[in-house]
Amino acid sequence: MLVGSEGRVLNFTIRARSDELCRMRAAVRACVEASGCSKTPTADIVLVIDEACQNIIRHAYKDDPDGEIELRIDREGENLIFELLDRAPLIDTEKVKGRDLDDIRPGGLGTHFIRELMDQADFLPRPGGAGNLLRMTKRIE
Repeated sequence: MLVGSEGRVLNFTIRARSDELCRMRAAVRACVEASGCSKTPTADIVLVIDEACQNIIRHAYKDDPDGEIELRIDREGENLIFELLDRAPLIDTEKVKGRDLDDIRPGGLGTHFIRELMDQADFLPRPGGAGNLLRMTKRIE
């Protein structure tokens, strides 16, 4: 992948299992770094993708290891577009909210990280069939 290239820069699929997330994080890190992102935004993006995948595993697939998560990364000018797709039952996007930050306890911050660290995030039905699509945009820094 060349810095400044346009179009699809990564298409990666994992099983919906926590032990697959290490491979996902490594692929995301390599792709984002090759796209010209500096260290801090790269770490933020890896965190967001990891959190989003964990939410898909726990909440969408309800820990069903037979599910799959597909990640697509596209380059559009100075933006990276991240799409996480699953074939789990449709989620109620009205219920996709992070917990109150004053509620101090482990977990429950994935949605907060997604909304705070990405420039844009949209929870959508998967086009053309069953499942969900999380589309996120991050400007390359």
